[in-house]
Amino acid sequence: MKREKGEEMAEIELPELPGHVQDMIGKTLEESFSQFPVEQSYVWTSCSSAEYGNPLYWEEDAANEITNGPTAPPTMISVWLRPHHWIPGQTEQHLPLRVHFTLKKELDLPEAIITKNGVVFGEPVRLGDRLMNKQTLRSISEPKTNKLGTGRYWVIDVDFYNQRGEWIGSEWYNCFGYRRK
Repeated sequence: MKREKGEEMAEIELPELPGHVQDMIGKTLEESFSQFPVEQSYVWTSCSSAEYGNPLYWEEDAANEITNGPTAPPTMISVWLRPHHWIPGQTEQHLPLRVHFTLKKELDLPEAIITKNGVVFGEPVRLGDRLMNKQTLRSISEPKTNKLGTGRYWVIDVDFYNQRGEWIGSEWYNCFGYRRK
């Protein structure tokens, strides 16, 4: 519905935050494991797409000298846990950042965007590593209205570990789930 100049849109009312959703705040809600090991071809494809020629990721001698063997660029940390849309025997669709999609459903907010995100790095990701992550809901705001619509902001922390239990990094996402005006 197009709004004419000076015409006000009806305000959307959101229900109170359900108790079971409030109980999710501060808890690890999802643990995901990579469906495939960290592999060189993904590293080369990613570096190639960005025209990133750092010898650390292209030359074995440089990797051995600098990082004691081949590693993946730290900025690829979430790549290794993005699920394939289909794998044999899969009975349900796997979603990246599942906590985000769960909140959209639980709060009946069909639209959502990532408004900010950040990342910090720990141990390097090495070829052959199998990674896992833990997704924790940090906060959910009171209802807010902006140009997109009425909804709620939420923050999700994602901590990444390798198969040895070493912390390899963390990401955080500020999200806004909303209903259009």
